[in-house]
Amino acid sequence: MQAGLFAKKVGMTQIFDASGTILPVTILKTGLCQVSQIKTVTTDGYNAVQVAYGEEKLEKINKPTKGHLKKAGDLGFKSFGEFRVLKPEEFKLGQTIKVDTFSVGQKVRVTGKSIGKGFAGNQKRNNFSRGPMTHGSKNHRLPGSVGAGSTPGRVYPGKKMAGQLGNGTVTLKNTEVLYVNSEDNILVLKGSVPGKKNTVLKIQPQKY
Repeated sequence: MQAGLFAKKVGMTQIFDASGTILPVTILKTGLCQVSQIKTVTTDGYNAVQVAYGEEKLEKINKPTKGHLKKAGDLGFKSFGEFRVLKPEEFKLGQTIKVDTFSVGQKVRVTGKSIGKGFAGNQKRNNFSRGPMTHGSKNHRLPGSVGAGSTPGRVYPGKKMAGQLGNGTVTLKNTEVLYVNSEDNILVLKGSVPGKKNTVLKIQPQKY
């Protein structure tokens, strides 16, 4: 079973395919990703591989993290993530997961934190329509009624209203890999991905 890795978003550009069509692409650069823990059904209740990423100097890492990483090697990492796998016995502690684990044409899932856009109203956040702009209307971009009176006498949870827009975890499915460069640890994906420049993204193979 193929595991995933973590990569930083470099930016977007465009390329031409064989037929001359312009394709928007996102360039990702992967750092060192190392297997730091192997979880099995016997010990943890499920099969997964924990991957450490984000290299850090050993003197800046606390003792519990050092002890956790000591089994995999003497390298220092500051972040960890998990990938579900079917056969965890195929992986080894300290194993390096490189960008060439993916191939051109493969579909992957990309998870990251979207760009935060601050407080937004209903029109921008939920794509609501506005009120009339003429004839003395004073309800242009107001939310309007949000609930009934005595029954239920409250606003139901989950009601679409104004609030924070963005800055949430977003997962894109069926994103195609267009280019893999194992020498420079570059991964090029078709289309856009969540987050802004230098956002850390979780890349894993599409399971279905």
